[in-house]
Parts: sequence; structure tokens; C-alpha cells
Amino acid sequence: MYSVIMAGGIGKRFWPRSRRGRPKQLIDIVSDQSMLRLTYNRLQEISDKNKIYIVAGQDLRNPILNELSDFSENNYIAEPSGKNTAPCIGLAATIIEAKDPDAVIGIFPADHLINDHYSFAEAVENGVKYARDHVALITFGVTPTRPATGYGYIQFNKKSIVKNGMIHKVKTFAEKPNLNTAKRFLESGEFLWNSGMFIWKASNILNSIKLFLPELYESLQAVSKAINTPEYDSVLKRQWATIHSNSIDYGVMEKAKNVYVVRGNFDWSDVGSWDSVYDFKDKDKNGNVLIGNTETIDTSGCYIYSRKNLISTIGVKDLIIIQSKGSLLIVNRNESERVKELVEMFERKNRNEYL
Repeated sequence: MYSVIMAGGIGKRFWPRSRRGRPKQLIDIVSDQSMLRLTYNRLQEISDKNKIYIVAGQDLRNPILNELSDFSENNYIAEPSGKNTAPCIGLAATIIEAKDPDAVIGIFPADHLINDHYSFAEAVENGVKYARDHVALITFGVTPTRPATGYGYIQFNKKSIVKNGMIHKVKTFAEKPNLNTAKRFLESGEFLWNSGMFIWKASNILNSIKLFLPELYESLQAVSKAINTPEYDSVLKRQWATIHSNSIDYGVMEKAKNVYVVRGNFDWSDVGSWDSVYDFKDKDKNGNVLIGNTETIDTSGCYIYSRKNLISTIGVKDLIIIQSKGSLLIVNRNESERVKELVEMFERKNRNEYL
């Protein structure tokens, strides 16, 4: 199996630590290693090191190569700009298929957390075997442990067991639900969390792109013809300028009929906000996560981070307080996903020194 790590995200919800030059996947959010390093190490356990590829922008090439000194620079696929997951996956599949027409490819975000490597490897193995022998687009669904409203869901057909009792035909995809809907999802036993991870043959995903996103496919074909020629960079740049941003979920998965899901029983999180980071960390007796230069009185349920300046609190609770790179963030824990709105406001106001 070839493994493709999608590492081009900006990580807006993790400002002020996540910045354009060093986004979420390159910082040590949940452990003493970066999210990208954790992902890369996990994939080395199930994939030949020489078959691991990373897709990200040209501006992140040096930071990523510095972070992963043992990663082959030749396996870095540079996108001219971020165009969402469909072009990213299509480009990786095009390049890998040119090397190996029978390639089976696993697609993995750079910034997800999985601790149960054994169960993860077992799920991937099931997916690889099925993808190798069938014209199938396979996604991974994680068995939900709570009625989460921050994840998308996959509804599967319980009766359509196609392998080891762990692979099912997909009925439909569901957006992030409200709490009552999420509870109904769990009660039905037919829904899994949508992990955003996939496995398929390169030829099968490209054929699906041809069917559902024909303009993207034409651009990828032009890029394919230029691979291993001096014109590759110029052709890629020219074609990329015409490509529309589109996600693989909306563009392909929700339209295709040959979609299957591997039920994963491994722990998983997309670590989507500072509040989710708080959940993963060990707390003191007051329920606080205190990292760096901090002092507190009558403070509870807070995540406080400062490697430089002292942050002191009195009589507060359930806050995220982060000092990094000359900026200070203070937000209620239950509103930490809105940090993205703050970064987008900076963008509109051209406050680029904070991005």
C-alpha cells in the first residue's frame, strides 16, 4: 500500500500557536511530538517508508522536511495552492499511478490522533485487501463512543457485510448533527463517525473523478502527461489555476454507488479545537491543564499555555488562554471552535503579521 498524508491545512482553530509558516500539523499539540510526526510514525508501521507521500503547499516543503528528516524529499508532492481534498487526492493518485498502475492508496490527514495502532493497522489491512480486489471506494468509519456533534457521520447497511464483518456498503453521509439527531444516530446502531480516511486503487479513484468531476480529471490528465518532463512544474501551475476547490466527500463519495466503509474500533479524534486538546491532556486537581509559565488562584477547568510570559489567573473557569508568538488568546472552552472566525477576521483586515 502507498500512504498519502494530506498536510496542507492551515489549522486556523489553533491560533495563536498555529500560523501559516508552522500550522497545526507541525506543532506539538497533544504530545511532545508534532501531529505530522505522530501520523508519519504510525504509517511507517503499516506501509513501506519509501511508499509514504506527503501532499502540501510549496511553502511548507522546508518546514515539513525539517520536521521529518527521515522522509524522502522525492515523495513530497507540492500543490501550487490549496484547493481542498479532491484536487489534492487526485494529484497524488495521478503521480502514484504513473509509477505503479496497480497501486492501492491510503489517504490520511496529517493532524488526526490515533493511539490504538494495532486496531488501526487491522482496519487498514481489511481495507487494502478489499480495495485490491474490487472496484470500490473505501472510507473508514469509527464506532462512536458518544453523540458527538462536531463530526460528520456515515450510515451503513448492517446487512451488507462484505468482509470479516467489518466492511459494509454505505447508505449515505450525514453532516454534523445537532445533539438530538446525534443521539438518534447512536441508538440506531447504523452510524459511524466519518474519519476522513480512505483506501482505493489509484485507477478507481481517478475513474470516479472522471465520472463526477470531469474538468478536474482533464486537468489531471494534462499533468500526468507532463510527469518526468521539464514541463511538469509549468503544466501543473497552469492547470491548477483552472481547477475548482472541491472536497472528495462532496465531489465523489456522496455521488458514487461503489462506496464501502471499514468499521474501525480504534480510538480516533480529528483534534478539531483547543477544547478537544484539553480533553486529551492530564488535569490537576482543579481540572486545569497548565503548560509553561503559569500561576493560578481559584481557577478551574482551564487550558493555559505560555512558554514565555507569565500568565496568572484568579477566579476564572472553563477558559482557553494561550500566549504564543506575541499574541494572546482568551476564549471560553465551549466556544474554542470560533477561533477560526478570529483568524478569518485577521485575513479580511490584512493583519498578516498575526497570521
